Amino acid sequence: METERRLPERLTVDRTVLVVIDLQEKFRDLIHGMDRVMERSQRLIGFSRQLKIPVLVTEQYPRGLGVTAGEIREACRPFKAIEKMTFSCAGDEAFNQALRATGRDQVILCGIETHVCVYQTACDLLRQGRQVIIAADAVSSCSAADRELGLQRMRDVGADIMGSQMIMFEILREAGTPDFKLVSAFLKN
Repeated sequence: METERRLPERLTVDRTVLVVIDLQEKFRDLIHGMDRVMERSQRLIGFSRQLKIPVLVTEQYPRGLGVTAGEIREACRPFKAIEKMTFSCAGDEAFNQALRATGRDQVILCGIETHVCVYQTACDLLRQGRQVIIAADAVSSCSAADRELGLQRMRDVGADIMGSQMIMFEILREAGTPDFKLVSAFLKN
């Protein structure tokens, strides 16, 4: 029996929020393709901030694992991270309060690790009835295999897997608008 596929709602500038998960300095040399993850995450942050899309940043146990990487902190100035001990961002009440305060229901996730914190966050947000979008080129794990496993599992449970450029173009909808001109530098591959 074939499962009916759902068509996700289109992403809109007034419904989306970007969540940047645990891009901490201590992980820089441990994560597969971390340079790409950082660059794509910075691009998503810049795009979001220009369009006044809220950006939430988490840090996993910063006392032990260190603070958010400098380039992410810089992109998010003024910077404020949500410290957490739970693997799922949605397992932390401060995160849930911050997310509710945005009033947004389309949650774009980027960060690390795909098969742990990103995956568990995606599942919990789906359970809350939110639309979850994974920026596939802005997530990773220590191994490429764990990254792929995490992406596949999130696809299986109903998250939308998209590239960062794909996300940005869907939010914009058309060229030539003031918003398009404002963020055109972030759209380049």
